[in-house]
Amino acid sequence: MGIMRATARFVYTLDGNEPIVNGFVEYDDADGTVIRVGACDEGEEVCPGAIVPGFVNGHCHVELSHLHKKFRKGTGMAGFIDQINELRDWAGNDVKAQLTRKWMDRMWDDGVSAMADISNDESSFEVKKDHRMYTRTFLEVFGSEPEMCEGVMNDVAALNVKADEAGIDAAPTPHSCYTMSPQLLGASAAAGLERGFISYHSQESQEEEDLLLTGTGAMYENRKRSGMSTPPVTGESSLKYFIDRLAAVRPAPYDGHILLVHNVCLSQSDIDAAKKVMNNVYWAICPLSNIFIHNALPPVPLMRKNALAILVGTDSLSSNDDLDMVKELYCLHDNFPEVSMNELLQWACLNGARFLGKDAVLGSLTPGKKPGIVRIENIDAEGNLTADSRSVRIV
Repeated sequence: MGIMRATARFVYTLDGNEPIVNGFVEYDDADGTVIRVGACDEGEEVCPGAIVPGFVNGHCHVELSHLHKKFRKGTGMAGFIDQINELRDWAGNDVKAQLTRKWMDRMWDDGVSAMADISNDESSFEVKKDHRMYTRTFLEVFGSEPEMCEGVMNDVAALNVKADEAGIDAAPTPHSCYTMSPQLLGASAAAGLERGFISYHSQESQEEEDLLLTGTGAMYENRKRSGMSTPPVTGESSLKYFIDRLAAVRPAPYDGHILLVHNVCLSQSDIDAAKKVMNNVYWAICPLSNIFIHNALPPVPLMRKNALAILVGTDSLSSNDDLDMVKELYCLHDNFPEVSMNELLQWACLNGARFLGKDAVLGSLTPGKKPGIVRIENIDAEGNLTADSRSVRIV
């Protein structure tokens, strides 16, 4: 074992303590195990920037990397869905796999150690099975018509077998309220809970909320124009509708790890409803994707007030110009400067590891862990991100 030492102006251990000023991390250069952290000796030369644990991308669709730079911005969710339907199938699995590897390699080099990823097909499996990055894959299903439920569930079960054969942690998961019949939403959620994990696109836009609240708006018109059934008008939020569908297939409480993604229209009553029945609920935010599609951001002050377990994700290259976690964090810092760097990194590292059930290994610079060690360059004198900040993996 060779012990290496990296220093930085700030070391963010995320082990419950404040960042170490003029700190070091010692690690095994063979496998990246953290050996020791602490403050540098007086007079020791200290590198600029910050050292942080490897990131966890809390929400990604890496198989959509073939859609990079192909989408118009600011179309709203209905317009974005139209573009997905038009463009998502232009590439075959070979091209998709090639681009998946390119972007997973880039994320790895930028310091992403793990990812909660969405898949609709098997094009990413060969890449994931031997990649250094840990992924948990959510096999997302769609189907607006009730009679489609059985066939869709049979298809996703077959896809899950292929994921199992590749040695990938995977499970079925529902997409959202607006792309699924009540029957399919319940069936796919139940299948995910059987494996202990669900990822669900929740309250991403006001268009989604209007669909459930009043049966109006751009998304409602889009669905009807396409000849698709719409979910029942409940007069309640889409998150409460999801909770009702869970209750229809399995009684509360729910002990599985449930990830609610986007949360742009989240309210206090929604938070209360989720906490009442979900014992391990996590809340992913993808700020640059939300700005890309409809120039909105989630209610971060409300989420912090309720001490929610927040994750940070990049979403896909159909709704983002990059898959860069530091850019996501800078966007959050720029819009919510009251959030400390230490807290932002907890969202981007430790909370994601906890959601994935990998916090014994990932998420913090704790001796004995192998989280990945990452340097963030071009930070300011207080340790905060700037527009020029970038990350690079040390180990």
